[in-house]
Amino acid sequence: MLEGKEVTWFPSYGAEVRGGTANCTVIISDELIGSPVVTNPDVLIVMSDASLKKFLPKLKQNGLFLFDSSFIHGPVLRTDVTTVAVPATEITRKIGNTKAANMVLLGAFIAKTGIVSPSSVFDAVESSMQEAKRNGIADNKTAVAEGIQYIEDKKG
Repeated sequence: MLEGKEVTWFPSYGAEVRGGTANCTVIISDELIGSPVVTNPDVLIVMSDASLKKFLPKLKQNGLFLFDSSFIHGPVLRTDVTTVAVPATEITRKIGNTKAANMVLLGAFIAKTGIVSPSSVFDAVESSMQEAKRNGIADNKTAVAEGIQYIEDKKG
């Protein structure tokens, strides 16, 4: 939204948070979004084997598949999508906050796609953190930067 894009998100937590496949659909578009429901996403970011098994078959052909290779080893890969393995949890261990693994994957996603600028993501992290969790801002920004750097290092 900071870049004038249309954005919507549709989380699904329910009983899944106890070890299943909690998920969240996020849509970023230059055009008005008609529905937050996505059957076959363009991009899939996965952090567990259970989510891999459930959601990878739904990824569009020629889509982008990013996953946390710290937990998912040797996934059944599709040859019709671009696959990017990111050791997100391993990277966050160096930061000292493994809860930020999703932010490493966010950084990798924006580095791979260029859908939004890193500065917009850093601004969003800064402005969206609740007061009680503001001490996590630095770790989250570092995690995003590390995800970006990981992709940049792979390019070179």
